[in-house]
Amino acid sequence: MLTVRLDPTQEALLSRLASDTGRSKSFYVKEALGRYLEDRADYLTSLAALERNEETFSAAEIRRTLGV
Repeated sequence: MLTVRLDPTQEALLSRLASDTGRSKSFYVKEALGRYLEDRADYLTSLAALERNEETFSAAEIRRTLGV
């Protein structure tokens, strides 16, 4: 269980979104947190690879390799 305090503006936006879509506020908080955690983990993993001077590839190189 976790309690989060939102500022009044965030609370109002979240409440309105939940009301307008028929989903719970918890649904949107869990979705947002899940996306943030995935993005943060990707960022930190990439940063660690750069700090270890691992070989890197550009998006163009990856697309070319994959033929997309």
